[in-house]
Amino acid sequence: MTTVLLADDQALLRATFRILIDTTEDMTVVGEAANGEEAVDLTRTHHPDVVLMDIRMPGTDGLAATSVICTDPELASTRVLILTTFENDEYVAEAIHAGASGFLGKDVSTELLLTGIRTVVAGESLLSPVATRALITRFLAAPKPDAPLASPERLHDLTTREREVMTLAAHGKSNAQIADELVISPLTIRSHIQRAMSKLGARDRAQLVVIAYQSGLVQA
Repeated sequence: MTTVLLADDQALLRATFRILIDTTEDMTVVGEAANGEEAVDLTRTHHPDVVLMDIRMPGTDGLAATSVICTDPELASTRVLILTTFENDEYVAEAIHAGASGFLGKDVSTELLLTGIRTVVAGESLLSPVATRALITRFLAAPKPDAPLASPERLHDLTTREREVMTLAAHGKSNAQIADELVISPLTIRSHIQRAMSKLGARDRAQLVVIAYQSGLVQA
């Protein structure tokens, strides 16, 4: 059973998402937070598989809460899925820098919401749409001055194939698309992705993409 924590200052929206999730056989909502501080506290209490996190909340916002959750070793198994609007490019980029596994628009359909939750639980990230590729190339390749770059030396332990797969993933291609391009099975691609993540200490595909750009493996 996938456990989900809802973090949004709009009670009506939380109630709507709770109904959608709780009526799904393989998911359940374990808590609701109205601000970032509550989100962090409830995440530490319940250790949910996924936190659906709004960005704009009173007090501690979603970006700060995401950073705290994603840097806490005891919450390493929790993924953060940001709820926002695609127009907020800079907010989305900040969220990915903070460790979020991806993002969805608040007007997302029921099917896409549930698929998104399952995607990040599986260790993947919502970084394949064209809009997201634009975010990556526009922001992740140019981190804030106080954000350290990933050293190119971190890539030394990767095989040639792992680098190749990582590069294609950083361009926003799905495992199936990469498999078609390299003429190998999607399961093999998944194995390469997982090994690269393990070697680089990336908690999910989103962080792997960040490392690809910041290390210079991929240029915007």
